[in-house]
Amino acid sequence: MTDLEASKPQKRKKGWVDILVNFRWIIVIFVVLPFSFSFYFIQYLGDKRSERKSYKQRQIEHEENVQKVVERLKQRNPSKDGLVCTARKPWLAVGMRNVDYKRARHFEVDLSAFRNILDIDKERMIAKVEPHVNMGQISRATIPMNLSLAVVAELDDLTVGGLINGYGIEGSSHIYGLFSDTVVAYEIVLADGRVVRATKDNEYSDLFYAIPWSQGTLGFLVSAEIKLIHIKEYMKLTYLPVKGNLQEIGQAYMDSFTPRDLDQDNPEKVPDFVETMIYSPTEAVCMTGRYASKEEAKKKGNVINNIGWWFKPWFYQHAQKSLKNGEFVEYIPTREYYHRHTKSLYWEGKLILPFADQWWFRFFLGWMMPPKVSLLKATQGEAIRNYYHEMHIVQDMLVPLRRIGDTLEWIHREMEVYPLWLCPHRLFKPPMKTMVSPEPGFELQLKQGDTPYAQMYTDIGVYYAPGPVLRGEVYDGVQAVRNMENWLIEIHGFQPQHSVTEMSEKEFWKMFDSELYEACRKKYGAIGTFMHVYYKCKKGRKTEKEVEEAEKAQAETAYADVEQAGE
Repeated sequence: MTDLEASKPQKRKKGWVDILVNFRWIIVIFVVLPFSFSFYFIQYLGDKRSERKSYKQRQIEHEENVQKVVERLKQRNPSKDGLVCTARKPWLAVGMRNVDYKRARHFEVDLSAFRNILDIDKERMIAKVEPHVNMGQISRATIPMNLSLAVVAELDDLTVGGLINGYGIEGSSHIYGLFSDTVVAYEIVLADGRVVRATKDNEYSDLFYAIPWSQGTLGFLVSAEIKLIHIKEYMKLTYLPVKGNLQEIGQAYMDSFTPRDLDQDNPEKVPDFVETMIYSPTEAVCMTGRYASKEEAKKKGNVINNIGWWFKPWFYQHAQKSLKNGEFVEYIPTREYYHRHTKSLYWEGKLILPFADQWWFRFFLGWMMPPKVSLLKATQGEAIRNYYHEMHIVQDMLVPLRRIGDTLEWIHREMEVYPLWLCPHRLFKPPMKTMVSPEPGFELQLKQGDTPYAQMYTDIGVYYAPGPVLRGEVYDGVQAVRNMENWLIEIHGFQPQHSVTEMSEKEFWKMFDSELYEACRKKYGAIGTFMHVYYKCKKGRKTEKEVEEAEKAQAETAYADVEQAGE
């Protein structure tokens, strides 16, 4: 074999799973899309029925449902019933992380009734909502009032509970932080049935700071009070094409929302919304948005684009046009802008339905988009799920903004996935050691985007099939994710837990800080009741024996600590 032949990438042998994946669109069109549309419609009718009830009536029903949760927890026999988890079926989760922990013996608590907006307080500028309220539901309720959550995640289906217990971001996060940073109070049902309200300055302040990223392993979240902001009817969006290498693209992205003089809190210099999409190693489009009134949007000469219509081009393809046409500005209705990636699931829709972006499909069937992620998971089977874990990347990488260029080059070398989604967010300096926090000492030498109280990070969304897979070459997706996790640990980055993780428990706690989380597990009795966050995120099946042994070891440590403290 010559050196040239040895260096040539090996072609991957295709099997029956490849055939199933290639023709999966048949199931999606004839099964998933109709069921998705029916589900969304029924859900919409339920939301409308809820809206007809007064806030007082919704609160009464909420309190009754909370009491049912408390009573259900009291029915559990710890020695016989296994660990507590929600009754939601595994395939209903939106994230790509598997939920095989529910295959082990467990004690279910039904939280499906917690899907109401309990109050919109215009004086306090607070929305009180239950955990199963999703982004589409709450934006539909608040935007007609010219109000909005400070951070509204792009996909309609994402729920408040998932965004708090896990991770949530949006184009406004460079101002307000992650979704959980906009919460002012949590209502939690603890392992012993107590119902507590945790805020940053009451007796449960440690629990308040421990809840984000905990994946529901400290207690059941039954409501949250979330910050509202005043908004306007339109988003004035500027599309700026960028061409150059990945370092230059990274710098252009930084310059689109971070003043080089570090005047990051100046609204005149910082836009309301930011995102960038990278289409190739040399081409990207930076988008910046500012709220605009309907009077401004409708002035003569301004372009209004109602991107929410089912037949409109997918947003990422629409933005890509600026690479040919140059910079342009348009006005988009605010709610349509918030949910701009819902229709196409960013660009994953292109893999699921290769022709769904064509005009004829959009016109005749686009009204049924998007397929519900949970139904896609329910119809894929284990073989296809394993295929996607190995041949497909759905990962978010949270990295310090100053490392954006280096990380983009790393992704190109290791994964070669395009498009990429860039969305910045502040990582606030917390008063306690939370699971995620800025780099130690960042405030001593501020970089572009930083302030003394928050370090600027960025999410890099890596969602698509890697280049080698698209070319039919051998690709080790598992090793690529392992390499990604090592890279994130090295640069003080984080991997949101909705994604598949390959980390060992030791590596997991190198990435995240366990101090406050473990202290709250012990203090609030979660050990022996709720599964540990690592085992909930861990890839693969969680056998009953494995879970029991892990929990027993933690319980013994906790009890030893208590006994030692009492001596």
